[in-house]
Amino acid sequence: MSIPDVPLVIQPDADQAAAYPAARRGELVRPLPPTADDRAEGRRRFEVVVRGWSFEATVEDAARAELREKAARTAAGQGADQHASVRAQIPGRVVRLWVQVGETVDAGQRVLAIEAMKMENEVRAPIAGVVEAVAVELGGLVERGGELVTIGSVDSADA
Repeated sequence: MSIPDVPLVIQPDADQAAAYPAARRGELVRPLPPTADDRAEGRRRFEVVVRGWSFEATVEDAARAELREKAARTAAGQGADQHASVRAQIPGRVVRLWVQVGETVDAGQRVLAIEAMKMENEVRAPIAGVVEAVAVELGGLVERGGELVTIGSVDSADA
């Protein structure tokens, strides 16, 4: 049985966790190897077999899910004529640029990556819109708080 793209959210309180018993004989919960997308999104996947039925469950930390939902609500609440100046949260070197001026982006879409302390950190678009400016170049150094990309609403790009 397969139910594609239908998320099931189970978020018991700590005192309710005991109500979810461990797997019994004939049941299985096995971690699946993480994909690159799983690692990027902070998710873990499991194969769950119950009475011969196999399901794939994807889970994420509750704090991360709450943060993602808050970001989505904030982005949805932005007015049609909004602009976003994406700034560096850490100093480093720009190692990837996924967008260019004039390109339309979705909220949460990868914009660029900054390498800092031998780790690649993806920077994502905070709002959906059109890239108005890219203030960095591939290989360039950025300081914390430095402007990276400016994104305007789709409506303001048409004006």
